[in-house]
Amino acid sequence: MNDTLTAGRTRQIDRRLRSHPSQDGDGVKIQRIHDFGGGLDPFLMLDELGSDRADDYLGGFPPHPHRGIQTLTYVIHGGLTHEDHLGHTSTIRAGDAQWMHTGRGIVHSEMPLTDSHGLHGFQLWLNLAARDKMSPATYRDVRAADMPHLTAEGSELIALGGRWSRDDGEAVEGPLDALAGSAAIAHVRLAEGARLSLSLRSDTLAVYVFQGELQIGDESVAAGELARLGPGDTLTLASRHGGEALLLAGTPHREPIAHYGPFVMNDMHEIERALADYRNGTFTQGG
Repeated sequence: MNDTLTAGRTRQIDRRLRSHPSQDGDGVKIQRIHDFGGGLDPFLMLDELGSDRADDYLGGFPPHPHRGIQTLTYVIHGGLTHEDHLGHTSTIRAGDAQWMHTGRGIVHSEMPLTDSHGLHGFQLWLNLAARDKMSPATYRDVRAADMPHLTAEGSELIALGGRWSRDDGEAVEGPLDALAGSAAIAHVRLAEGARLSLSLRSDTLAVYVFQGELQIGDESVAAGELARLGPGDTLTLASRHGGEALLLAGTPHREPIAHYGPFVMNDMHEIERALADYRNGTFTQGG
């Protein structure tokens, strides 16, 4: 990005995507946004799980494979228990996150837990660069207590990963430091009438509102909408009545994307290899 051209510019909305109802795993109802055409590169998909009806999610996500991506799961209410072929077993609850680098292959399951508010959480898919798609699989939990907060009057930013800086220079860095595409991810809360200004020069920047509403410039973004922002070096968020959002920032890979189910590679020959490896039992070898 040309810093001379973007210096001093406040970022504005250049594209909107609305989440749509979908279903995955064993009948889990979700709201989904996806773009496998590179429009949110390095991000591929955002799933929001949110219900106070146990029938909507208790079937969970039985064992299934992935190759070529990273996933980040973040819980607002309830929890998820993870198990995988590498022997990892762990549970995350409200405020926690789990990061999975699938590399050449991982087989895992995620089973929901509930609290008094039901279940509410997110899973993001991040595309791996071609050089990393066949790397060893790894996994990591991050607890809420390890996520730094950036606060101002009426606003709070929780940094899951990457560096986040207010326009006055105060900054925090999230514990997830190996996100694909040098990604940064944060959870933002704004009280009624609050405002938050951040210094951000990432090529890809998106805001997914999941509670209330937020204003970006002169435009309002409602719950269930993702706003992709244009170039600039400052993001200013405001809210008349209060709102919450996920902030997604990163550097595009600008590589071809081939997608089939849980596999994301660079061409269909690699997808066919993933399918063959899974069928013949060599999918996770070396992972």
